[in-house]
Parts: sequence; C-alpha cells; structure tokens
Amino acid sequence: MKNALYTAEQVCLIGHILAMAFGLAGLLLVVPHPEFILALPPWGQQLFQWSMANGGVVYIVLGALAIALHTYRHFGLGKLLGFLLPAVGISLTSELLGTSTGFPFGHYGYLSGLGYKIAGLVPFTIPLSWFYMGLVTFLFAYSGFISRPLREGKPLGFGAVLSTVGLGAIFLTAWDFVLDPAMSQTAVPFWQFQEVGEFFGMPYRNILGWTGTGAMFMGLAMITWWPKPVVVNRRQLITPLLVYLVNFAFGAVITLTSLDQRFWIPATLGFVLGVVPVTLLWWFAQTSLGKTAVDLR
Repeated sequence: MKNALYTAEQVCLIGHILAMAFGLAGLLLVVPHPEFILALPPWGQQLFQWSMANGGVVYIVLGALAIALHTYRHFGLGKLLGFLLPAVGISLTSELLGTSTGFPFGHYGYLSGLGYKIAGLVPFTIPLSWFYMGLVTFLFAYSGFISRPLREGKPLGFGAVLSTVGLGAIFLTAWDFVLDPAMSQTAVPFWQFQEVGEFFGMPYRNILGWTGTGAMFMGLAMITWWPKPVVVNRRQLITPLLVYLVNFAFGAVITLTSLDQRFWIPATLGFVLGVVPVTLLWWFAQTSLGKTAVDLR
C-alpha cells in the first residue's frame, strides 16, 4: 500500500511536469507556426486541438493529485483534508465573487481551456490549482516558522502562526506575478480582465485579492495543523519544491518570451519574493525525519 501510494504520487508528478512541458511547446512553438498544424494528418490535427483544449485540465489535476498524495503519505489524512477543504472552499468563493462582482481580484472572466465551469463562471480546475500551489507554499513557510522552532525545542507562539500564514500567502502571490500575464495577455489567453490593470495589465487589487485569499484559507488550515505540529524535513520538501519551481517557470517562460521586456519587472519580483526564499527554506530544512512527522511510505 505504501509503495503503491509513492508510485502513484511519482506518476502524477511526472505527468504534471510532462503536461506542462507539452503545453509550453504547443503555446510557444506550434501555435505561432500554423503551417506546422496544417501539415499534420487529420488525426494529428485533432490530437493537437484536443491537447490545447484539455492540456490545462490535465496538468492541474495531476498536480493536485501529486501534492494530495504527497501530503497524505507524510502528514496524514487529517492534515490533508484540513488544508484541502478550506483551500477549495474559500478560493472557489473568491473566484465566483470575482467573476460576478469584480471583488476581490478585479473584473475578469474565464475563457475556454480549463475545463467545466462551476455556475458557468469558474473552471473546476481553478480551486484545485489554489489548493496544490497553496499547500506547497504553506509547507515552505511552515518549515521555517513552525518546524524549525519545534525541532529546536523553542515555544511556538501566535507570531509563528501569523508568519507562516503571511509568508505562505506571499509565496503564492509571487507565483501570480508570472502566471497572470502568461494566462491573460498572450496569444492564447485563458482569462481576461475587463479593465486596464495598473500593474502590468493586472489591477493592484488582484495582488491584494491573491494575498488575502491565500491568507484566509491558510489561516483556517492552521486550525487543524496547529494542535499536532510536525517537523517538515528537506526530503519531504523535494516534491513541493519541484512543483513550485516548475509552475513558476511555466508562467515565467511564457511571459518573458511572449510579452515585451517590461515584464521582466514582475517576473524578477516574483523570483525574488518566491523562488529565492522557497529554495532557501528547502536548503535550511532539517535533513532527517523529525520524530513528530508521519511518513506512510
């Protein structure tokens, strides 16, 4: 059972990365050269159309499954559900509000390519992406402000909770600095803002909306993670690190190759606020398994 879960996690992780690489190649190499598509046989053209229509669904679902299995194996079902339920519930609520009222992200709407839309507004994959990337960023912040004091025998105060929630939300928002331009302002958009954003096409309230939404569900998740804190070690952060770096790179490559040089600014800001501290937290995490951690492998 333990080996089967580990194998399933690795299959989902590899599939997640390959789906993103395939999508990146399609968006950057194939779409700009329609002659390549026209040269394909009918079945090849149908396959390409299917991949473009469903590729986003595949990589998000596989990413969510990989992180869910990883969390279950190492930290148990209680902590997995304790994060999954508020992450999906609050992010879906925020997205439904955003697409219908403009609060808290600004006025925007989803196009096609991300799957069935809940209430005709929000693709079902969007709350899943909030979940898996939110949990990834939460684990890194948790490793620094909860796990480190715990393994050093220091008391855990309310400041540790605030720091974990706040930093996790910042890491999540740093990813959006490359994701939003890539998904809304390039040749093949997946959503569109109905207003001209002040921050490289994004409204400033979109940044606040991302940070606030992430902080809300991470704060609720702490209710179930706090009573029995765990020591998160470096090995347990390898999969989250890969997922964060690959997802950041996906957005950054599309943004920096498809948009003008001004977008180096948000990409650099996202790198400094997200990639650098996340990598450092992984590096400084404990190298051996803590006594309070659960490993189902």
